[in-house]
Amino acid sequence: MSEIRMSKAEFIGLMAMMFAMTAFSIDAMLPALPQIGEELSPENLNAAQLILTAFVLGMGIGTFFTGPLSDSFGRKPVIYAGIVLYMVGAVLAWAAQTLELVLAARLVQGLGIAGPRVVSIAIIRDLFSGRQMAKLVSIVMMIFTLVPAIAPLIGAGIIALTGWRGIFAAFIIFAFLVTGWFGLRLEETLPKEERRPFEASKLKGALKDMLSYPVVRSVIVVQTLCFAVLFAALSSVQQIYDITFQRAESFPYWFGLVAILAGSASIVNAMLVVRLGMQFLTTVTLVLQVALSACMILLTFLSLPVDVYFGLFVFWQFSLFAMAGLTLGNLNAMAMEPLGHIAGLAASILGGTSTVFAMAFAIPIGLAFDGTPRPAAIGVFLLCVVALVFMLKLERTPRVQHGRKANRNI
Repeated sequence: MSEIRMSKAEFIGLMAMMFAMTAFSIDAMLPALPQIGEELSPENLNAAQLILTAFVLGMGIGTFFTGPLSDSFGRKPVIYAGIVLYMVGAVLAWAAQTLELVLAARLVQGLGIAGPRVVSIAIIRDLFSGRQMAKLVSIVMMIFTLVPAIAPLIGAGIIALTGWRGIFAAFIIFAFLVTGWFGLRLEETLPKEERRPFEASKLKGALKDMLSYPVVRSVIVVQTLCFAVLFAALSSVQQIYDITFQRAESFPYWFGLVAILAGSASIVNAMLVVRLGMQFLTTVTLVLQVALSACMILLTFLSLPVDVYFGLFVFWQFSLFAMAGLTLGNLNAMAMEPLGHIAGLAASILGGTSTVFAMAFAIPIGLAFDGTPRPAAIGVFLLCVVALVFMLKLERTPRVQHGRKANRNI
């Protein structure tokens, strides 16, 4: 295991900022969507949502390769290459005069951000193990959850000063500062003698191995659907505040409040998961979300006072974001349980597959926005129903670890 030369507090801060680039690149764009839609796609304002999903799609594709590449060429070169690609995408988006070019640039940005997003976890794994690693990741994620809370507010401030194109300049500055910190203060954590040649055939073999486990197949489906719920909610949320409730100016504050409150779901999950099990918590969360989304659909047909309607929507939004904290980590752990022999490759494939296929569901839900939360609520309801069916199927699926029976208390 490599040694760390900076203080643990500084290392935690650095890793949190590496993760934060992803959240900042998504959430800071939310206040810009109305302006981008009016300027580049006035005939179809909903199309501006694709600026979010194009980025996430690129990130999902990049996730397949960045982990294995960092095992072959080292952590720092892959992160540097990813950041350069991310910055190039930001410059292209800043200069783009059509929505199609902005979307292509955002796809490039997403491919690039996969470097720091994935390789940061590998760096932590290089330097720490066991409970130390789990504790450090938990602290990093607690800091990271603050970024979605403030990113829309920062984005709104930048737009007020420079217009929406200024956000891409902010992405470049933030990435440059974080990369400079990373490059100057952290040594390479994967020595040359521990690196492995990159072989595309290993990805194919790992995928075949993963899909040989019924549990993994079911969990991949459920995780994909849960990611789709999160991305569908992010795609529509700004328009709902703006068009449905006429609260565009206060949107960054409401979004930040909901993000902070929903961040507590991860803490609740950590407190309950050992006693209740990952599968039980995930299933109960899906049951509750099916019920809440059904209620939200019903509310869209009722004539409620605007403030009451808005308050109920904010609560539903909170439940969607909290759902991520109560499901995604558990599902990832359940899928990885029998895959310890190919953990690195499996993590890349799992993350990439669930992210890319989630976009296939999230994009049409977002584009169906009709001025009300109804399309989003119907989409989330259907996604959660299907996910719940697969979770209940999982209850009857015998689970095995690699070479031995799995612990049923999960």
